[in-house]
Amino acid sequence: MNTLLYPLFGTLFTFLMTTLGSALVFFFKDEIKDFYQQLFLGFAAGIMIAASVWSLLIPSMEMAETNGQNSALILGGGFIIGALFLLFLDHVIPHQHLNEDKPEGPKSMLGKNTMLVLAVTLHNIPEGFAVGLTFAIAASNSSITLASAFALALGIGLQNLPEGAAISLPLKQGGMSRTKAFVYGSLSGIVEPIAGVIAGFTIHIMQTILPICLSFAAGAMMYVVVEELIPEAQLGKHSHVGTFGVLSGFVIMMLMDVFLG
Repeated sequence: MNTLLYPLFGTLFTFLMTTLGSALVFFFKDEIKDFYQQLFLGFAAGIMIAASVWSLLIPSMEMAETNGQNSALILGGGFIIGALFLLFLDHVIPHQHLNEDKPEGPKSMLGKNTMLVLAVTLHNIPEGFAVGLTFAIAASNSSITLASAFALALGIGLQNLPEGAAISLPLKQGGMSRTKAFVYGSLSGIVEPIAGVIAGFTIHIMQTILPICLSFAAGAMMYVVVEELIPEAQLGKHSHVGTFGVLSGFVIMMLMDVFLG
């Protein structure tokens, strides 16, 4: 039971942070300035890079070695499969990023606002799976401690806070009511508890491939970082701000994992 409840609680926390970020639409009139948006995007990228290494890839390697598996094959194979899975979703789900004029994926009758939310939702799938999987493993054996799983959830939650604001504020600026913009921003994170519960079920039926599941989550997260977060953090004349955001996010997530894990 804990392998389902822990992932649910962990990902509900990250979802709550997205919701809190979306609630900022009730307190601010304008969308986030480019300076802060690039800082937040870089910060999110740094957290996800550090989380991929310390919270996912290193435990994957250790677990594979304990199981007598080829750790190099597990790490490399799972990582590539995770990245390819996100590439697949990019091509089959219509979505649009805030700084782009044209939507991506197949042609769709969906409105721009819906596709903006879908773009952020794509980011949240690997995050929810990663958090849920680490909590499920922590609840079932000692390969990952609960403190380490909490560190990952805290790190993802910290970057979800500005992410929620980054979707709700522009929607309100585009003419949507504050309440509707808040709901849209909040719903962008609902996929995290869903992915977390799926990860909880995974641990029951796929014990032998848990190491590759961890590296899969790392690859999916890194795809988001390299494909979207870092390029968007480098837009405009304040590119050094995005760089500082990446470095600070990386250090904070690394230290949290070291001290809490």
